[in-house]
Amino acid sequence: MTLTGKGRIAGIIGWPVAHSLSPALHGYWLDELGVDGAMVPLAARAEDFSRVIEGVRLAGFRGVNVTVPHKEAAFALAHETRQAARLAGAANLLVFKPDGMIGADNTDAVGLFDSLQDALGGVAIAGKNIVVLGAGGAARGAVYGLQQFGHVAKITVLNRNKERADQLVAHVGKLQPDAVLQTGTFDEWDQAAADAWLVINTTSAGMKGNAPLALDLAPLPQSAAVCDIVYNPLETQLLKDAASRGHVTIDGLGMLMHQAVPSFEAFFGVKPSVTPGLRAALVKVLRERA
Repeated sequence: MTLTGKGRIAGIIGWPVAHSLSPALHGYWLDELGVDGAMVPLAARAEDFSRVIEGVRLAGFRGVNVTVPHKEAAFALAHETRQAARLAGAANLLVFKPDGMIGADNTDAVGLFDSLQDALGGVAIAGKNIVVLGAGGAARGAVYGLQQFGHVAKITVLNRNKERADQLVAHVGKLQPDAVLQTGTFDEWDQAAADAWLVINTTSAGMKGNAPLALDLAPLPQSAAVCDIVYNPLETQLLKDAASRGHVTIDGLGMLMHQAVPSFEAFFGVKPSVTPGLRAALVKVLRERA
């Protein structure tokens, strides 16, 4: 039985895109909820991005999720943008409206926060000190989400290039002037870690094919949790090291699942749930691809 809209189609666009879990993720929800729809992978080179978007819009797609390297280009071509997208300067969700307008959002921040809620409890991060590793688009989303939804006490952004961390903090500070934000390089890890309640790696270090993040966790309090937004592999070297020391660990699959919820609702008209069954299905896909 179909619950909503007949034959709705959405896409996931990137280059490459074959590795994306989005078709499997949305496909699980489509089957679970009895929705007549499809999530189509769209491989598009950077120089073809705008033409592909126009093509699928004219073809009747409801919208697309956007992955690397197109998130900034997606933000640039949108007619309407949500605050999260404006803060990141990037969009991972484009919605095609009946009047021809394209709306852009970035759901990474809410996806990360909801994942942390699942793992650590609803209000656990409020009033806590957080260390964010990295200063790219994912870090922007993390800092915004932690402050906007989590009301944390302090966020310290560490990056190899301190200037980039400073730029991130200055940008976020314009939209969140009450946020307590500090920056530093990885050389200042020991000091930043000393009072941290949670550490979040937003860099690509440890991702399949990339070198692991070399980080000595000894300065980190035993009670601190460690999150890595990488989901392939599920257990990065950083999380293995953290688990061996007894820290609570949070992999990137939770963020991936939760950030997809607003997209599915926008595309197919019903809000799905993140469940153990969904996680098990995606873990199975990852293992089959390994």
